[in-house]
Amino acid sequence: MSDFVLVHGAWHGAWCWRRVLPTLWGAGHRVFTISLSGVGERAHLLSPDIRLQTHIDDVASVIEAEELEQAVLVGHSYAGMVITGVADRMPARIGQLVYLDAVVPEPGESWSSRHSAATQAERRALIERHGCLPALPPTAFGLQAEDARWVERRQTAHPGGVYDDPLHFDPARLAALPRSFIDCTDPALPTIAVARQRVREQPGWQVMEIATGHDAMISAPEALCDALLSLAKQ
Repeated sequence: MSDFVLVHGAWHGAWCWRRVLPTLWGAGHRVFTISLSGVGERAHLLSPDIRLQTHIDDVASVIEAEELEQAVLVGHSYAGMVITGVADRMPARIGQLVYLDAVVPEPGESWSSRHSAATQAERRALIERHGCLPALPPTAFGLQAEDARWVERRQTAHPGGVYDDPLHFDPARLAALPRSFIDCTDPALPTIAVARQRVREQPGWQVMEIATGHDAMISAPEALCDALLSLAKQ
């Protein structure tokens, strides 16, 4: 049995993992889904004071409160920043890291660091105007029809204070942990392009591919579960 800790990406919440839970439970695993401060059912906490460290604290607190050991820590999209910070803080509690079509930062980088200049300018303008990042349309994640409508109803604005926050960590500490990257290839989200390249160039990464869009937990839950269960056996 493994303990999975699932951390959603920007504009999402714990709700986004709903379709993968029955399969993981059915295989005998425990699963902890976390809504980060300011989004999902915690959208009422949205504030400019929420920073990247707040979200790292959110996840670390669950691991500590549940007394988890050797957790399989899964981060989707933006949450690649979060799980990197958590693993740097408490590597002894983490069994492996899984980056689900996620940001793979280098020390000192922020979520924004490897976005194009146009994306950075657009998002910073939105943060300046709204104090947060309004949600992208679900079609940007390759979702269509009822899937897109389901996500659109649930997405919330994302805290703007996390966008340019740098993450400082010890790369050797991360390199000592098993790390996997699940690449969602059809369609591939452009803002994850640098991460896709990094995990194929740097040693120590296991790369898996799923032919679906960015929100694999919604558009391809069976394939995602197959990937996660195969990693749990390693």
